[in-house]
Amino acid sequence: MWFPVMKVFNLQFLWFLVLLNGLFFHCHSLARHKFVVKETPYTRLCSTKKILTVNGKFPGPTLYVHKGDTVIVDVYNKGKENITIHWHGVKQPKYPWTDGPEYITQCPIQPGAKFSQKIVLSAEEGTLWWHAHSDWSRATVHGAIVVHPKKGSGYPFPKPHAEVPIILGEWWKKDVEEVLNMLHRTGGDPNVSDALTINGQPGDLYPCSKSDTFKLMVDHGKTYLLRLINAGMTDIMFFTVAKHQLTVVGTDASYTKPLKANYIAISPGQTIDALLQTNQPLGRYYMAARVYSSTAGVEYDNTTTTAIIQYKGNYSSSLPPPLPSLPHYNDTNASVSFTGRLRSLGSEEHPVHVPLNISTKLLFTISVNTLPCANNSCEGPNGTRLSASVNNISFVSPLIDILQAYYKHISGVYGANFPSYPPLVFDYTADYLPLELELPQNGTEVKVLEYNSTVEIVLQGTNLVAGTDHPMHLHGYSFYVVGWGFGNFDKDNDPLGYNLVDPPLQNTIAVPKNGWAAIRFKANNPGVWFMHCHLERHLTWGMEMAFIVKNGDRPEDRLLPPPQDMPPC
Repeated sequence: MWFPVMKVFNLQFLWFLVLLNGLFFHCHSLARHKFVVKETPYTRLCSTKKILTVNGKFPGPTLYVHKGDTVIVDVYNKGKENITIHWHGVKQPKYPWTDGPEYITQCPIQPGAKFSQKIVLSAEEGTLWWHAHSDWSRATVHGAIVVHPKKGSGYPFPKPHAEVPIILGEWWKKDVEEVLNMLHRTGGDPNVSDALTINGQPGDLYPCSKSDTFKLMVDHGKTYLLRLINAGMTDIMFFTVAKHQLTVVGTDASYTKPLKANYIAISPGQTIDALLQTNQPLGRYYMAARVYSSTAGVEYDNTTTTAIIQYKGNYSSSLPPPLPSLPHYNDTNASVSFTGRLRSLGSEEHPVHVPLNISTKLLFTISVNTLPCANNSCEGPNGTRLSASVNNISFVSPLIDILQAYYKHISGVYGANFPSYPPLVFDYTADYLPLELELPQNGTEVKVLEYNSTVEIVLQGTNLVAGTDHPMHLHGYSFYVVGWGFGNFDKDNDPLGYNLVDPPLQNTIAVPKNGWAAIRFKANNPGVWFMHCHLERHLTWGMEMAFIVKNGDRPEDRLLPPPQDMPPC
């Protein structure tokens, strides 16, 4: 009779150990942070307005973590509008519930509510960032994530003297919500920003800005790691430091082979890690950034933001710092030549695993489109309303999030018929295209991927309405950029030139104007994952879609259950 009793006792004891281990892990391994989203008055360009901030800071607080950490961020919405927070570039393995995109993985956090978001880091190492993912609130609700190597490990380059987040952004004198409302109301392009910023400051070249210009104090003969983030809403940017060369060592939290560069081209959503050697004569030097804009006839912010590298020591500081030379605003070759030179490090500690045998091949056209407007009264071409699409589908946000609908088997929220190839085949990059091709379909369609399938996506830009660059970002994954080019992708010849040895591992890639980019990844992270253009106007217009990656057969390859405090819809 004692065998059943012992069996029950052993099972109870095992459950006790599991619970105890869980409590120990929660108490001792999970760092916790508090993000309070609230309005805060800020003064820029000679005027003051209230902006949405986290903990009253613009940019928001930097999260410092180590590779493989899991942390909790308690997000309190003390603002007037709904909010979500996305951990850009964090893969969140098997746990998309707190990834953050509105109506994709969660419903928004309503004013007065709280949501505890778990950030699950895995292979990421380097610089990432977090930002709001609802409407245009990320203009001021964003900050850096610094992912240090695991404790006891080091960098694949000499340890820098100091590490400095450099966040590029934009500033509007008007309320950003008003800019968005005008875009919706007119159907045209949004008003361009009034200033570009470095770490929240416009810099010396703007009115009422000189005294608050960001300054980096440096020692001569040292190496500094600049952790660059393009948090801008509308533009790729060129960045450099006067009279100093930069050495790129990472992008999107993945190490690269050292690349010496006189300038950096960085897309919205992208991060770049670059070493700065302070080897110039004592003095002050500008770092500067300005817009790269390839779209003909579209207004852009043609100003230049600056910050100052200031050497410590005794010297006369009466002379103004020298301005660096940056590529011309529409220098497409300068943009793609920088991006095209990035290569994965490919060391023993940081190997390259490019999928070679592809099971799922996809071709996505990414286009700016137009929609009819009553009485031709909108500000798009010929009185139309501007739109955007992937494979001619302009995404429509559902009323509840797709992840919840998928997990709970709620019908009618989305369709699973996103096309693998463009439904309309034409000369995508021709100079003149028929107007009838500009009209997209509206819908909420997802692409379903089998677990562990190996995926290649060719992202094909089109010249509909106006050809331009598209920084495409994929949630839940990093991908290898195996190829890119101008014109229409040639399925027979272009793959012959793929880099399958050491392509860069990224989560955001700028598809060049009237060109294409090919990416590869293994679909081993189950859940619902968003893919979209990181130019905010294109996202607003519908240049996005979602993947559903199915569960694997083993319990450890399946989607984890949701937290109990998911925001209600």
